[in-house]
Amino acid sequence: MNLMTADPLVLFMPSGKRGRFPLGTSVLDAARQLGVYVESVCGGRATCGRCQVSVQEGHFAKHGITSADDHLSPVGPKEERYDRVRGLPDGRRLSCSAQILGDLVIDVPQDTVINAQVVRKAADARVFDRNPAVRMCYVEVEEPDMEKPLGDLDRLLAALATEWQFEDVEVDFHLMPQVQSILRKGEWKVTAAIHKDRDDDRPRLIALYPGLKNEAYGIACDIGSTTIAMHLSSLLSGRTVASAGTSNPQIRFGEDLMSRVSYVMMNPDGREAMTIAVRDALNGLIDKVCEQGSVARTDILDSVFVGNPIMHHLFLGIDPTELGGAPFALAVSGAVKLKSQDIGLPMNEGTRTYVLPCIAGHVGADAAAATLSEGPHRQEEMMLMVDIGTNAEIVLGNASRVVAASSPTGPAFEGAEISSGQRAAPGAIERVRIDPLTLEPRFRIIGVEPWSDEPGFAEEAASIGITGICGSGIIEVIAEMFLAGIISEDGVVEGSLAERSSRILENGRTFSYLLHDGSPRITITQNDVRAIQLAKAALYAGVKLLMDKQGVNHVDRIGLAGAFGTFIDPKYALVLGLVPDCDLAKVKAVGNAAGTGARMCLLNRGYRREIEETVRRIDKIETALEPKFQEHFVAAMALPNKVDSFPNLAQVVNLPERKTLSDGGEAGGRRRRRNRE
Repeated sequence: MNLMTADPLVLFMPSGKRGRFPLGTSVLDAARQLGVYVESVCGGRATCGRCQVSVQEGHFAKHGITSADDHLSPVGPKEERYDRVRGLPDGRRLSCSAQILGDLVIDVPQDTVINAQVVRKAADARVFDRNPAVRMCYVEVEEPDMEKPLGDLDRLLAALATEWQFEDVEVDFHLMPQVQSILRKGEWKVTAAIHKDRDDDRPRLIALYPGLKNEAYGIACDIGSTTIAMHLSSLLSGRTVASAGTSNPQIRFGEDLMSRVSYVMMNPDGREAMTIAVRDALNGLIDKVCEQGSVARTDILDSVFVGNPIMHHLFLGIDPTELGGAPFALAVSGAVKLKSQDIGLPMNEGTRTYVLPCIAGHVGADAAAATLSEGPHRQEEMMLMVDIGTNAEIVLGNASRVVAASSPTGPAFEGAEISSGQRAAPGAIERVRIDPLTLEPRFRIIGVEPWSDEPGFAEEAASIGITGICGSGIIEVIAEMFLAGIISEDGVVEGSLAERSSRILENGRTFSYLLHDGSPRITITQNDVRAIQLAKAALYAGVKLLMDKQGVNHVDRIGLAGAFGTFIDPKYALVLGLVPDCDLAKVKAVGNAAGTGARMCLLNRGYRREIEETVRRIDKIETALEPKFQEHFVAAMALPNKVDSFPNLAQVVNLPERKTLSDGGEAGGRRRRRNRE
């Protein structure tokens, strides 16, 4: 085969997706264009190693492809550096660096695919007062009369004024050609869908049905950077009819938010590609919830969306580049109202979309929705609400004042910077306990009910496999390592414990803890501990800045929001020092609070006014500009904290005596000095 033939054919396995690409296209870009999931945490900078692929060599007659290793560009400096520092398995290439030179069959190894995650964002069961923006109005219209030459539409509008007191109704243009046929089909009895968001808005006729139409639906959706959750609700009863979730396909463009902004900056069509990707995913979810709820897509008449600022902008088709650097300017911060079909979400032609306001450049509509759901602005207690993701959004306040900030925690809590880390998927370790005497662990994996030391675990786990460790498991294993004395308060793995337990492994100048001695071998390295320390210190420092602004040294109540917050054990969140000390009984996982807030705005337009007004009153703090951020960050690197005490936690957990390195060295086997608080 001539390697210089233009536009080689590339087939990705096991998905079977294929396409032709110009010579020199990177394998990662080819995968993205085809919608093939290849994870890239670093956004294509060849530092994370997540985008590994391999070439299947040989002639594939079925596909008409002859594939060979030399149909990829030679290994370059970036791959050599990665291999030297972290090691690249034989036959693997980094798809962000490998360029296409000829026809290829590319295998995406399943051990690198963690897109089949468990999407854990269910709707809560709360019931809200209904006052939706869409009302279904049954009317009987006066039939035509030669002595009253009034148009059919005008007589319909007159009936709406008489029977429902809707005056001066505007009409969606798409309905005008349909009005006469609908009236006659319904024998002059019809149901009009009237949209009226604000009290001072003119009512608008958005849909019309012959006869009595006693159903109408809406969707509420939380577009997360990692997962998307959608709920289908009846606008008439308020009942949640169906819920569904999926991974955000934008992950293939970059794991964290800044990687996606970088992709837009480096690729002229990057914004459009990510907008199309998320809208395609949303359309798939709409079909899914409609199928689950046995609802026609055209019966959806209203929709509400929330997301962090970058997801918000990409969903609306807005370039997020300005959010990539100071002053982190939003293109639009207020609530957005538009027709759904204008943003590529065809349902009923008249369906409306409402997008909640953003609070600040990195505190988005999702944080606004979570604030609405949990209501710190409605209570006297000082409430802290944290949505932990690649970018933590923090809200602190009460009825007197609410402040908000974001903190760049990065993707470590989702497993992206952890040696054996992965997203929440079947086979991932999600719960960990360590015996402080023997240092032996036991754990639970997603998809298997028994713990690893209980009967039946091995048989059930065999069908799934033990694949890695997800966010909640990472939090628990490091907290348990601290409680068991395996790591010091400074996060250093105690190498001296290797004399007591074979679980403590020498790893060059540092030590690791062996969590699972199987295939794959799962260890917690010193670098893993450091990654979690950095992430949690950034979060805690952001919280402390808000406490400083409020003039308080404690919080009364803590809500852990989002899919990740839902599955964190509050006790371990405090042990690790993710959040300040608090009465454990008042530290709660509040679930997908952003999705709940979106559902509130769907079912009651009064909540839209409440959050619009609340967001205007929230004080926004930019952590990067605060001089005390670094001071708080350094103190928060310790477990649980170098400066702040945790008396509430100490009542329920035996916190270890503080341990510090006698000489500041990094080697875990050196002698330690113990100090009492």
